Amino acid sequence: MTEDAATVAAGRAKALADPTRLMLATALRDAEGELCVCDLSWVAERSEKLVSHHVRLLATAGLVRSRRDGKMVMYSLTDSGRALVDLVVGQGVAIA
Repeated sequence: MTEDAATVAAGRAKALADPTRLMLATALRDAEGELCVCDLSWVAERSEKLVSHHVRLLATAGLVRSRRDGKMVMYSLTDSGRALVDLVVGQGVAIA
């Protein structure tokens, strides 16, 4: 693994190291389609402002992509984001 590849991988792992971001990424993984900040805010029981901040960090790490739909911005996991979330929390396995 090159140093650049290691830096990217560490940044992605670091993005999921926060419990709120991991919760948001898991919600995106489990969603049937895309979610907006208001949906994620409801799921995570956090303010929309805080959710927006965390989703932006996930997007910067390359784990989340966004798509504008009118005034709404819809979010979904990238393929690498889905793979990393699956590795961190398991595929559909709830952590007790």
